[in-house]
Order: sequence, then C-alpha cells, then structure tokens
Amino acid sequence: MRNKIRGLRTARNLAQGQLADAMGVSRQTINSIENERYIPSLPLALALARYFGTTVEEIFDDQRA
Repeated sequence: MRNKIRGLRTARNLAQGQLADAMGVSRQTINSIENERYIPSLPLALALARYFGTTVEEIFDDQRA
C-alpha cells in the first residue's frame, strides 16, 4: 500500500525515531511503513492521520498506478 508518511515526516523535520515515539511504536515500524513493507493497523493509521492533521485516505492509497 502506497503512503505519504516519509514526505509528511520529512516536511516536519522529524526523524523516524521521533515519529515512532509520538506514535508509541518502534522506529523499525515507521521504517517498514515508509518502505511499504508493512500496512499499519487501523488505530495506528488513524493516529498518524491525526498527528499530521489529515485523513487516512490522504496518507494511504491502495491503488497501484
């Protein structure tokens, strides 16, 4: 599943570890999400959307174009 987490994170000058701490997950989890190796749970996806002030649909795209 494609996502915009890396772009949102770097736009705020956050390290993966900082975002991970804010979400209560490991840095490896953030890395796996950014590299599209892991699809986050719904609660984590919602928390990421709230953190970045956007919607889950804006961050995650299941359409492979």
